Amino acid sequence: MINEKQTNRIDDSIISYRRCSEVEDHFIHQAFQDGFSDYIIKMEISKEDFIQRFFGPEGNTRETSFIAIYEKLPIGVILGGIKNYETIKTMRCGTLAIHPDFRGKSISQKLFNLHKEEAIKQGCKQLFLEVIVGNDRAIHFYKKLGYEKIYDIVYYTNPDLSGLNNTETKSEAIIKRLVFHDFQKRIQKWTYHINWQNDIDFMEKLTNNHYFGAYQSEELVGCLSINSNGGISFLMVDKNARNKGIATQLLQAAYKNIKITKMAAGFPNNSLLEGFFKKHGFQKGSLVQYEMYLPL
Repeated sequence: MINEKQTNRIDDSIISYRRCSEVEDHFIHQAFQDGFSDYIIKMEISKEDFIQRFFGPEGNTRETSFIAIYEKLPIGVILGGIKNYETIKTMRCGTLAIHPDFRGKSISQKLFNLHKEEAIKQGCKQLFLEVIVGNDRAIHFYKKLGYEKIYDIVYYTNPDLSGLNNTETKSEAIIKRLVFHDFQKRIQKWTYHINWQNDIDFMEKLTNNHYFGAYQSEELVGCLSINSNGGISFLMVDKNARNKGIATQLLQAAYKNIKITKMAAGFPNNSLLEGFFKKHGFQKGSLVQYEMYLPL
């Protein structure tokens, strides 16, 4: 730990900035852990789990991520991942974390500049990130950079599925298991906004997801993606087939087929889904995130 007097004497010229592909993984993990050591949510995660998650389904790459180093100490990191997000080539900030002893020294600004320059170099048309509501310092920083809040992401959980299992529906839909690529193809019929951590590219990298389709007269009218722990990443029913219990049927099928004891879902700005989950005993969590965008 470096004390305040030492940080006041830091020579900015000896802080180096490198791609994460140029350093060992434990440096990246340490920068992340130190940067989130005083965060409003505990972010303790092993190096192995961190690498598997943040350079796996989260979509970040070492080549598009940057780290700040001071005298062999990693003091800041910005993770970046690129993909076509809702048809737009997008660079997402997977995290931006600065060691508490080194804040207020423009390190986050310099890391962001590298992040933005890389996005432009790669032909991205927008920057994107999620930030927790209540993290006012970060929100103020991102707004100064030009980001605008577009969506809110809310989270619901249901630790007791007995009520859901006993709910009767008037739907006569037939529920079938789907494989991922069939699910991927069939949901293209719907237009929707879905958050980065629930979209198709994210789901494709997961190994514990299950997919269900609801059929009426052999026509697909609803789909569900849910993992083995009960995490719902996709739930959709055709507009003309709603209010008949099809979404309930899909959740009941998941409950029975994969033997889960709880369910959880996070999604952006969808009053219909909020009403549906409340009706089935899901409780809204205190965590809310903003989705923020910056056109390039």
